[in-house]
Amino acid sequence: MTQPRTALVTGGNRGIGLAVAESLAAAGHRVAVTHRDDAPEKLYGVRCDVTSPEEVEEAFTAVERDLGPVGILVANAGITWDTPFALMTEERFGRVIDTNLVGAYRCARRAVPAMLRARWGRIVFIGSEVGLSGNAGQANYAASKAGLVGLARSLARETGRRGITVNTVAPGFVDTDMTRGLREHHREEIVARNPVPRIGTPADVASAVTWLADESAGYVTGAVIPVDGGMGMGG
Repeated sequence: MTQPRTALVTGGNRGIGLAVAESLAAAGHRVAVTHRDDAPEKLYGVRCDVTSPEEVEEAFTAVERDLGPVGILVANAGITWDTPFALMTEERFGRVIDTNLVGAYRCARRAVPAMLRARWGRIVFIGSEVGLSGNAGQANYAASKAGLVGLARSLARETGRRGITVNTVAPGFVDTDMTRGLREHHREEIVARNPVPRIGTPADVASAVTWLADESAGYVTGAVIPVDGGMGMGG
């Protein structure tokens, strides 16, 4: 039986983050989500922009006060700002890195001390298949997601002896607000190239995250788990 823990999912008010939060709640955990807009119904929501160290601190403090120390952290909050590299300004590059990579660092840095004291913890970074393969026009996004792998593996080596696992889930083409903006013919081309010929769902990703957060996955750390229908064949 799964032991209930306090889980915090950043960017958990929609898409993959919401699916992860709902899946963890269904598994019996006490779930909080960070959001910048509206909080989802039936979940504990806390407003937080992960680019602000002060807001990250305030969010963790509120969750700890109301739900207890965070034992499961899912760093999902992220943005895209696609641009051909020749036109990519430092602002466009830096903002994506600060949100996707540094934001994940801020949250993990805040979560780890309590996990070390408890001698138990689960950290899951939501990466991307693009972080393994690259993608034209997404140098900033790909770099941020590739950076999560190095961060996760370094942290896994530091904390494994204290019962903490750190992994990265790398979704492929998943039906979210980000991908719905693509033209239909582009979506069809991507699906046609996939060994599993369909668009992924947020629930597909949530299943992998929920497993990694479970007691039963305690021997899995430093891994990159592709949830991409075979698109990258493991990178």
